[in-house]
Amino acid sequence: MLTHQRRFLPSTSALAAFDSVAKLGSFSAAASELALTQGAISRQIGLLEDQLGVKLFERTNRGVELTAIGRNYAKGIGDALATIRTLSLEAMATRDDTHLRLAILPTFGTRWLMPRIPDFLQRNPAVIIDFATRIGQFEFEGSGLDAAIHIGEPNWPGTDCQFLMQEMVAPVCSPAFLEQNPVKRPEDLLVKPLFDMASRPRAWQQWFASLDIADGRGGGMRFEQFSNVVQACLAGLGIALVPTFLIEPELASGQLVRAWKHEVKSASAYYLVRPLSKMAYAPASAFSAWILEQAREFSAARNEAQKI
Repeated sequence: MLTHQRRFLPSTSALAAFDSVAKLGSFSAAASELALTQGAISRQIGLLEDQLGVKLFERTNRGVELTAIGRNYAKGIGDALATIRTLSLEAMATRDDTHLRLAILPTFGTRWLMPRIPDFLQRNPAVIIDFATRIGQFEFEGSGLDAAIHIGEPNWPGTDCQFLMQEMVAPVCSPAFLEQNPVKRPEDLLVKPLFDMASRPRAWQQWFASLDIADGRGGGMRFEQFSNVVQACLAGLGIALVPTFLIEPELASGQLVRAWKHEVKSASAYYLVRPLSKMAYAPASAFSAWILEQAREFSAARNEAQKI
């Protein structure tokens, strides 16, 4: 009887992948949320559809859409996973107060935060960090998370948002691309292949506006993930407007160069966000003091470098 029941019990990995794609409407966005590859998400969905014997998604030119069966399944699975998470977090709550459960942005976490984490652990050897990936705002209640790194505006209800740093963006490309497509003045960029980020649809418009140039270009390639747009630049496909501090290794090595020297502040900034209900939690307070210090030092060094 138990074996028969298990036949109809999909893996939590497949259910989590399904739930994420159902909510976000995109395999690539779900991959970012779950810190998996797009191929892994696709395989999990395929396994789930095979096990159930039904199609849960329709593949379209715009992405994926839930079928009627998929929509009905998503309602129940979302609630079931939420219940499992809540019960799991309640069980985990019995641990001692040495764990910091931190939500991070994928690229910021990999490129800026992780190289600095050894310093935090050296200063706070008793703290154990549990990392989770989150993009955008979420409900802290029931998430089990103590803090989050957020990019956007400091308007997260029920939280304290501490400013970390402003984001500076500049147009970059590969040296080979720039040699074949020289830019003599900023207006020249209007006729070059310019990449757009789905999360920053007005970035180029704002960059051109800072130079009193009307953005009259047509649409270009659009990317959802920062890592993909950087790879497209490295491959010599075009020019992207990206936060320069997140591509310092590529700029230092010469793999990427500035297509134009003008750098502007992004409309968004980075914040450390903590739920008001956990402001007294010691590991989060220690992390807050540390990352604010790191951000101040980084911003000061960046400002000095810009004067040279």
